This record gives sequence, structure tokens and C-alpha cells, in this order.
Amino acid sequence: MKNKSIKKNDFQLNVRAELAVDAIFLAVLSGLLLFLSFPKYGFGFIAWTALIPLFFALRKANTVAQGLLLGFITGLVGHIGIIYWITFVIVNYGCLPLYVGIVLMLLLACYLSAYISLFAGCIIYFGERIPLYLTAPVLWVCLEYIKSALFTGFPWENLGYSQYSNIYFIQFADIAGVFGLSFLIVLVNATIFEIIGKRSAKEYVLAAVVSIILATVFIYGIFRLDQVDKSVRNSSGMEVSLIQGNIDQSIKWNEKYQRETINTYERLSLINSPVKGNLIVWPETAVPFNFQEKNSFHDRIINLSLKTENWLLFGSISYSSYDDQFFNSAYLLSPNGEIAGKYDKVHLVPYGEYVPLRKFMPFVEGFTAGIGDFGTGNGYYPLSMGDKKIGVLICYEGILPFAARMYKNRSAELLVNITNDAWFGSTSAPFQHFSMAIFRAVETRLYLVRAANTGISGIVDPCGKVIAETDIFKQEALKGRVKFVNIPAFYAIYGDILVVACFILIIFYFLISLKWRAKNGDGKYKYTRNN
Repeated sequence: MKNKSIKKNDFQLNVRAELAVDAIFLAVLSGLLLFLSFPKYGFGFIAWTALIPLFFALRKANTVAQGLLLGFITGLVGHIGIIYWITFVIVNYGCLPLYVGIVLMLLLACYLSAYISLFAGCIIYFGERIPLYLTAPVLWVCLEYIKSALFTGFPWENLGYSQYSNIYFIQFADIAGVFGLSFLIVLVNATIFEIIGKRSAKEYVLAAVVSIILATVFIYGIFRLDQVDKSVRNSSGMEVSLIQGNIDQSIKWNEKYQRETINTYERLSLINSPVKGNLIVWPETAVPFNFQEKNSFHDRIINLSLKTENWLLFGSISYSSYDDQFFNSAYLLSPNGEIAGKYDKVHLVPYGEYVPLRKFMPFVEGFTAGIGDFGTGNGYYPLSMGDKKIGVLICYEGILPFAARMYKNRSAELLVNITNDAWFGSTSAPFQHFSMAIFRAVETRLYLVRAANTGISGIVDPCGKVIAETDIFKQEALKGRVKFVNIPAFYAIYGDILVVACFILIIFYFLISLKWRAKNGDGKYKYTRNN
């Protein structure tokens, strides 16, 4: 009898082990699907089912701790796939060993995974008391917003960005922003899971309601596309030439190649110059010297605007003698060769443009290219181009909704994103970076033009349609036409109202849960199961 009891216990342990393996496999699968929802290797439609395996994995979890672990696994797998390129940057431009690059990338992936871990843990915490389709979208939006804002924020590839090519769906971003798209994607994932897991009349009613919501969003998209297109057709415009110099990052700041760099931008600008009075755009730090220095290179750039009789916007390092501070800047020259405006980058990239805790981590000096920490600009104030105003977004600022919103509310009529993505090589990062910038055009209902040193350069209309774009690592110019439109956008005016509503709801959910636990007094966590 004793031997039979031992065998029975062994069998139970094996079953539990198999369940644990199943749950881990499902969590890993969700992570892979999240990664495959984004460029350059993935497709946006995958996002609509990416979280379903994680939800099934959570059915096998008995405690909040198990939920946290499963969510962390999903997040880790997904984020390694999305931000693997950080290792490339660290090794090639931080001059650090490969293993250090991998460790640092994994540390960031672990930090980002903590948010999906909390998402999964909270789902277990709420259990059956509050339906998944009510908790999951709200939780996801709250945590995604915190990730995008905490410690200067890292909004890279929030879930809604996966839909950049879904032209009808993304029109909803002018109401609820990218967070609104994330909300709907998670809602659909939760609904499909509930239908598969229960298949009762209640779930089919839920499916019908969610289908109506999605249909409404797509109908709005169709209507809004037509409305915006009509406004664009009736608006005045101008020609733009976006110059993609394709200057290798390893020689960018080498004095021996300064003349060659200036020659490249000058030649491409003269060949592809628009008609006089229009706009030529060079990328971030296209000028490989301090433009404030009066030398022959400075004079050549001034003469270029005079020769073409065009406005010229370009990136350069600038310097303030008042406080010995460098800035990552954009200059706007008038057709008369005068400096019409200057913008200093506001939102700097940690360990890329300024170095927190420099004294404790001196090895990160390589990231600042020997220049040191950059200073922060005064704010997102448009530059005046005659009677028109343009909002300049330098590099990372192109993925910040609030930056574009501030320009829109200060009467900017065109968004210009200048960037240097040479740091990323041919990884997924240039494709991811460009896909996120597309949403700034939809949220503000403005044209966005993007000049990138090594690509992707492009022109995006107020509907988020990519009118023209370049390939990466090609020396070329992109010439096209933009319009100055004045289309009100709810999101640009009111911002993340949906996020505020989600935070209020999540507090309400926790209060309900605490009241339920106090009333029942068992402290147990239960999650929907079909055992």
C-alpha cells in the first residue's frame, strides 16, 4: 500500500511538472508572437492574437507569483526579439565586448518585461471576480503608459504601433492615440480567449459587442480618410527635398572626411533642388562640425541656400558659451542665407546624449562620441518659415506623441523629423523607428517629412499613408510635395483621456477586489479554468 501511495504522489508531481512546462511554452509562444507583430520581421495582424497563449498559460497558474513569472517570460522573449539591436549599438559604437552588450540589452529587456509581468500577475489577482475582457485592456494601457513615461520613458514599440500599415484602423489614433489602439488589440485578444475557453451565450454576446466596436472604428477610419483627403486636396502646399547622405557613422566625425560629407550633401541638394522658396531638409547632425564656427564649410552651407533660393533645415551640434553646454540642434536658413530659427533637442536619450551616473559608469563615455552630455532645449516651439510654422522632431522625439501634440497646439503646419539611424545598422531598429513616426502625422493631422542619414527617409500624409520612402544605406534624395492643412484632431487637443479613464477604472477594480476578499476572507486567487 505504501509503494502504491508513493507511485500515486510521483504521478501527481509529474502531472504538475507537465502543466508547468505547458504554461512556460505558452508564455514563450506569446512572447514570440509579440515580437513577430513588429517590423522588420513581423506583421501587424499577429498582434490581434499574440496574448491568447499567455492567457491560456495563466489558466494553469495557481498564485500571483506564478502569474508574474509567466508574464515575465512572455515579456522577456518578446522584448529580446524587439530590442536585440541594442547589442549592435553597444558593441559597435560603445566599444564594449559582445558579452557586455548582450548583458546590457538583457537588463533593459528584463526591465521592460516587468510591465508584462505585472499585467499577468494582476490578471491572476483579479481572478474570476472581474471578467478578463474588462481588466486586460485597462491594465495593459495603464502599464504601457507608465513604461512610456517613467524614468524619461521608453515608448518604443507600444502594442498599438504594430498596426502602422493598417490604414483604416489607425485613423482612430486622432481620437485615442496609440494607447487607444493598444486597448482595442488587447480587448480582441481577451474576447477570442473567452470564446475559445467558455463558448457560452455570454461570450458570444461579448463577441458581437466587440465586433460592433471594431466595425465602428473601421467605419470611422473610412469616413475620416475621405474627410482628410478632401481637406488635403483643397490646401496649399510646397515642394520638399529630403537629402539622405548615407554617411558612415565610423567616419562621420573624422575631420579628414568633413569636406567629403559637405560635398555629398551639397551635390545632392543642388541636383534635387525644388523650385525656389521651398524646403530642403538634411538629417540630424548632417553637418560634421559646429555650424556656429565661421569657416569655409559654414560659408558653403550659407551659399547653398542662396544658390537654390530655398529654405534649408539641417542638423548640427551647437554650443552655448554662457554655460559651456553643447546641444543637438536644427538650424533653419532662409532663402537669403540668414538663420531664420534654431531648435535645440528637448527629449534626450539616456546613455546616448547624456550620461546619468557618469562617475559610477565611465565606460558609457563612448556613446557621446567624445562630446559629453548635451543640454536640453527650452521646449517644443515651432520654427517660422515665412508665414508657415514647422515643428522639428530630432531622432527619438519622432516617437513621442506629446511632442507632436505640443507643436500642433502651437500652430505648426508641418512636422519635420530629422534623424541619424546609422547607429542601428541594418537591424530592425530603422524600420521600427520609421513605423512609429507615422503615427505623429495621424494624431496631429499634419504632413510629416523625415530625413534620415542612412534611411528610412519618407513623406507621410495626415492619414498616415507613406507617399514616398527610401531604402536604407543608399545615398539618394527624396523629392515630393506636402500640403499645409488645418484639420482639428481630438487627440491633439485633449491628449490621453483614455489613459486617465483606465487609471480610474483600475483603481475601481482594486477596490472591488479588496472588498470581495475582505468579505470572503479566504485570500485565494482564482482564475477562469476549464479543468
